[in-house]
Amino acid sequence: MCSVANQRLKITTDLASLVFCLSLIVGVAIAQTVEQNPPLPPTRVDPKAKEILDRVIQALGGPAFMNFKRLTTRGRLFSISDEGGSYPLPFEGVVEFPDKRRLVVGKKNPVTLINNGDKAWEIDRMGLTHQLPDQIYRWKLTTLYGLENLLRLRIHEPGMLIQQGGVDFVDNVPTLGVVVSAPRGVTVRIDVHRHTYLPVRISFRVQNPKTREWEDYADVYGDYRDVQGIKTPMQITRYLNGDRISAVFRNEARYDEEYPPGYFQPSG
Repeated sequence: MCSVANQRLKITTDLASLVFCLSLIVGVAIAQTVEQNPPLPPTRVDPKAKEILDRVIQALGGPAFMNFKRLTTRGRLFSISDEGGSYPLPFEGVVEFPDKRRLVVGKKNPVTLINNGDKAWEIDRMGLTHQLPDQIYRWKLTTLYGLENLLRLRIHEPGMLIQQGGVDFVDNVPTLGVVVSAPRGVTVRIDVHRHTYLPVRISFRVQNPKTREWEDYADVYGDYRDVQGIKTPMQITRYLNGDRISAVFRNEARYDEEYPPGYFQPSG
């Protein structure tokens, strides 16, 4: 009986030791995770920068700009090739913010690009394929820091440092600047018209995860029109490392149209 009791005591002691060791291991792992990914501090906003951003949002439409869900546009898209040629194509696109898109480019042999979060497809006359990694990366990056998501979501996230950025000229337009320093080294600059407070350019610098090189993106906005109470840029020109890579000329824009379920799936 004593032998059995001693064995039970030993087993209990061993289990207690095992539990204690596991708790230590888990505690160290949690501590290392917290140390590697410390919680982000709250957003810090310079009062002068906040005043500029408040006026920008009001200029764009205030609550109407902040609350719309979908934007439908039509027009012509110019894609600039590496050789410098441009190829204008008609397009029709729908974006459901923050991360859904259905874009049809071309008329004779149209190409449809569909993005839904991390999922991305391409449909052409040959059938259905997945988008290339570079296509997905560009879409996610430019929509992450595009006009709508930047002003409605990004600037309110933890860890942002928002400061006044001084004055400048963009395409001969006098501008005021706001600089948004995001975690992981991403810096975004918003240049707005000094009188109308409408965004003229949004530029940002990010490190390419594949090449590890820093890349400079910029979207230049122009030809604003009032659409359903929202100031909408009808012309957007995109630059990469100082070179123009695309231009969008919208001739029609509408907000919050209804689309059938599954519209941002290939079957839609």
